[in-house]
Amino acid sequence: MTPAAEVRAVFRDAGVRGWLHARPVTGDGTRPTAREVGVGAHVPVVMASVYKVFVLVAYCRAVDAGTIDPREPVVVPVRRTPGITGISALADPVTMSWRDLVTSMVTASDNAAADVVHTRVGRDRVAALPAELGLGGTRIRGGTDDVFADLLADTGTDDVAAAFGVLADNDVPVETRALSPVYGSSTTAADTTALLGLLWRGELASDGSTAFARRVLGAQIWPHRLRAGFPAAARVAGKTGTVGAVRNEVGVVTYPGSTRSPSPSTPTPRAATPPSRGRTRRSGPPRGSRCTRCAPPPSDPGQPTGSHSRAAATSAATPTDSVGSTTGA
Repeated sequence: MTPAAEVRAVFRDAGVRGWLHARPVTGDGTRPTAREVGVGAHVPVVMASVYKVFVLVAYCRAVDAGTIDPREPVVVPVRRTPGITGISALADPVTMSWRDLVTSMVTASDNAAADVVHTRVGRDRVAALPAELGLGGTRIRGGTDDVFADLLADTGTDDVAAAFGVLADNDVPVETRALSPVYGSSTTAADTTALLGLLWRGELASDGSTAFARRVLGAQIWPHRLRAGFPAAARVAGKTGTVGAVRNEVGVVTYPGSTRSPSPSTPTPRAATPPSRGRTRRSGPPRGSRCTRCAPPPSDPGQPTGSHSRAAATSAATPTDSVGSTTGA
């Protein structure tokens, strides 16, 4: 059975629809790294909070260009995007630096922080990023506040909690733009692995900004979707994306063990992207090989000194550095 067939069997067994892509990120392993595994890798799927990775990239570039001071304090008023994490869940005005807002946006998927940062870096700039990076299967149409506005309109409710209650009710079928890759923000599993590969290899931002992006992605407070498929020694960095039945994960999985010095390349991302309809019980990419390096530049004192890591493919225990992406519903 091929790796792709094994993945399809896992999706069938879980009773979900899934999309997956895994590819090498770096080329410094001892085995060929051209191998990829894909299941519907180029099918558009709902992006959900995975769009925040693009906002992260736009922020890093703005810092590199000197248009944003990461330490500048920002006052976020009470009227902000609702949510259950980060400053979205707080009742009073909040003052934070730009870099702390970005950290909350990524690590806790903070909706309010995401919309504030998204507006600051420029929504048009974020929307233009996929085309600029050659990610033809990705479209970013607004932020979380836009998704929530569509949800309220499509469900006929007055608040976000009530709208999600309607989505969770199996007896009330609702067609909503938030769950459609045609009307809402969308991407493909292959595009997410390409984005993570560019980011991990340091091709999108300076060394300091790349280290910052890796650090916050590695500090995500919900790493279990990918973490469940790998041994404890593996390091997981990534971003979730959840709306209704959609369960996304994009990320980098790194196995320790190589004694090689750090190289310009890095860990292998493994991503999950959600389906457009259905109830997700369980989904995730097959265990796979990963290889990467993570030596922090001096400009990022918060990044621990890292070492090059070797990834081992699960289906065929071949050491290789790779990146992947999956989706299930």
